[in-house]
Amino acid sequence: MTDPEPAVQVGILLYPGAQRAAVYGLSDIFTVANQLRREHAATHLPEIHVSQWQLDAQELVACADAPTGAHCPAMVIVPPCLGDHLDALTARPFIATIKAWHNSGTLISSVCAGVYLLAEAGLLNGRSATTHWSLASDLANYYPAITVDADKMIIDHGDVITAGGLMAWTDLGLTLVERLLGPSLAAETARFLVLDQPRHSQQCFKRFVPNLAHGDEVIVKAQHWLHAHDGQIGGISQLAAYTHLGERTLLRRFRHATGLTPTEYCQALRIGKACELLELTNRSIEHVAWTVGYRDTGAFRRLFNKATGLAPAHYRRRFGVGHKT
Repeated sequence: MTDPEPAVQVGILLYPGAQRAAVYGLSDIFTVANQLRREHAATHLPEIHVSQWQLDAQELVACADAPTGAHCPAMVIVPPCLGDHLDALTARPFIATIKAWHNSGTLISSVCAGVYLLAEAGLLNGRSATTHWSLASDLANYYPAITVDADKMIIDHGDVITAGGLMAWTDLGLTLVERLLGPSLAAETARFLVLDQPRHSQQCFKRFVPNLAHGDEVIVKAQHWLHAHDGQIGGISQLAAYTHLGERTLLRRFRHATGLTPTEYCQALRIGKACELLELTNRSIEHVAWTVGYRDTGAFRRLFNKATGLAPAHYRRRFGVGHKT
């Protein structure tokens, strides 16, 4: 009598608003990985069983397809959602289950706005986490005990994994395949599905999202003025004169309201304008730097790389609309 092949249960939560493309796409990644496992006769590695978990009529979290041994999955994925991220917070019945699973040794992971369920469960307190770049400030404000690092595509703490933007479920899926089946089968799965290997950074996808809802009308007026000038001003004294505030008062109130100094804010605006020019025009890097207010092209290149994680020429090759450097 042969021993049964090892298996591992991966559960996907179907909370209200969960993105079905991610649910089905993750299942496809694991299906391909299983096929490759069989082709390579790697029977010493576990077969991945996928289950879906949702609320039943009693508002309890239950397995929708009830596979064998689905009482406590070895790994759980909280997928992203396409609607208002606060929809995830309405899934209160999932919170206690997530905590119980984690306490039982289940690896809990999330993609994009799914991180809010992990945060509500307290699994990220005192830890770093990633999410979609547009949610980073909101997540940090709601959960100050979490260090939000939206530059990262994947943050793996061993027992808890968070993944970045909406499509980062591909990166999470391959990360879990690598953990279960090893790097060779994970790489082959990626090649079969024509996916990139798990990406380490989503920094180049970020866009500056200013806070204009802080309630300080004078600073909002200053922000509008900075936006109108693409962040190109003669110095803090010019902004202070425009707002009729002393420079020290302006610095204090501006940082309190926006989280940035005026210099940092202007730099973000100028780099954002540079991204737009690199994407939509064929102007030289030197011309782009000059247009956004940098006379020293070398300094512009360093600041651009720091902000986006890419050199200007690499950024254009990746995101430019039919233009050459």
